[in-house]
Amino acid sequence: MQSAATDVSRLLGYIRPYWRRLALVVVLSLIGTGLSLLPPYLTRILIDRALLGRDTNALVRVVLAFAALTVASFALNVVSGLRYTRVSAEILFDMRLALFRHLQLLSPRFFARMPLGQIASRINSDIGEIQRVAAEVALSWVGSVVFLVGAVAILIALDPLLFAVSLAVLPLSVIALVRYRRRLEDSIAAVRDRSAGIGTFLIEALQGMRLVVTHNAQEREAKRFRERNDAFIDSLMHMRRLTYLSGGVPGLLLALGTGAVFLVGGWRVIDNKITMGTLVAFVAYQMRLLGPVQSLMGLYASIATARVSLRRVHEILDTPPEVTEVAGASPLSSARGEVVLDDVTFTHDRGAPVLDHASLTIRAGERVAVVGASGGGKSTIADLLVRQLDPAGGRVLIDGHDLRGLRLADVRRHIVVVDQDPFIFNTTVADNIRYARPEASAADVAAAARAAGLAELIDRLPQGIDTPVGERGRALSAGERQRVAIARAFLADPVVLVLDEATGAVDPATEAQVMAGYEAVMRGRTTIVISHRLQPARQADRVVVLNHGRIVEDGVADTLIARGGAFAELFAVLQPAE
Repeated sequence: MQSAATDVSRLLGYIRPYWRRLALVVVLSLIGTGLSLLPPYLTRILIDRALLGRDTNALVRVVLAFAALTVASFALNVVSGLRYTRVSAEILFDMRLALFRHLQLLSPRFFARMPLGQIASRINSDIGEIQRVAAEVALSWVGSVVFLVGAVAILIALDPLLFAVSLAVLPLSVIALVRYRRRLEDSIAAVRDRSAGIGTFLIEALQGMRLVVTHNAQEREAKRFRERNDAFIDSLMHMRRLTYLSGGVPGLLLALGTGAVFLVGGWRVIDNKITMGTLVAFVAYQMRLLGPVQSLMGLYASIATARVSLRRVHEILDTPPEVTEVAGASPLSSARGEVVLDDVTFTHDRGAPVLDHASLTIRAGERVAVVGASGGGKSTIADLLVRQLDPAGGRVLIDGHDLRGLRLADVRRHIVVVDQDPFIFNTTVADNIRYARPEASAADVAAAARAAGLAELIDRLPQGIDTPVGERGRALSAGERQRVAIARAFLADPVVLVLDEATGAVDPATEAQVMAGYEAVMRGRTTIVISHRLQPARQADRVVVLNHGRIVEDGVADTLIARGGAFAELFAVLQPAE
């Protein structure tokens, strides 16, 4: 568990670049708080000099001073508050950006361990909570401390005896506030849990609506919905009761203190020990103390919440990247496309090696199929080639260069992987294709689309190539999404193309169409086809068979079938008897 000093130190790292702007905000806030201390004191002058002293000039001066102080205090608070909100938002964006950039460095193994919901929660909710505390609590805390110190000093100066009387009930007010605040925090957490439970239920029910209807479970699900809503209402009512008590009981106790001040102060006014203006000013200051006290009492809970969020964020930031670019990495401006796996070993978190001393040489321009059972290490080869992962032992080379010594941007420009379920953004067909090369012209994008066999689809779309494709491309079929990926790969123009189960999500007829689209992309470049289907393997120049992380066969598909070994067994291919 990190200490508070460590948390503060890490947070200061984000704050330091903005210290000048923050200093101005603090100065403006302090001036505004100082001005807000003066109006109650002016009431003393108003009553004693202007009203009781029947001094018209004093009355006008006090009223003008009231107006000037109110406007100035309001203006300063608005300016300081708005500036602080902007600065805090920029600080928190820096934190969010740092987290986002760090996530880009992490390997697929991290994303396999941590659910995307958790990651999104930390980027959005946790950093948002830190921003809320920073924007709403920190500045008000400074103002509360200054006001509290200033008000106490003025109260003592007005009448030490009355100040002592007012202190009599203050400890009881603070104790009541602490007690109910703690219970209120637990109650708020319960309400949030119940609310989140309703949200989770609704998402699940909506996603499974077809199942609900076809199994006649509508009333059953409505009953579950009502049960969750009833639990939420119970928690909400409990929270509201505690809210009233946490605000009302300390207020009632403070009101008793105010009554005692009126009683003792009234006697002192009657005895001419203090003036009527002094008593009114004293009561005005005392009644304004509850707000700063409540603000300071709530500070601990807010800081505790922010610390939890800060630690959740740094749990990701403290995860070391598995792949880093070495200092002085060599550029690779051009490449022929020869790929070598030299005695490569790689182990996932499951224990047994996924690749076990695997060695493979693929000549420039050669088309090689990599086949094997699921979990046999095929996709790991794709991740190693684009340095999403690094081997635990051995080397991966392109044109004789160890990938670990090259610039990452160059490696990923020359080697492109197309996945089984390629990611499609919620934008147009053209933008999805252009993602591979943002500076590409409209003509280049259109040519890539035609090469991938998208011309017929684009002609049917209402806005042609500029038609939006929906979230994750759901407006397109699986085969059409694959063709968009083909066009994207064509536009990227890599030296090495890796097709990782690129036809695994489509039917055999669509597979033939997709592979025909890939022909234009594969022509003249090194291509690695990772597949569990026979047809793509037979179209390759060579087939490499992986079994338990080892390369057990390497040769032409028809030759391997005739041999009747691992390749033939994998696809259950039987040669006809002669």
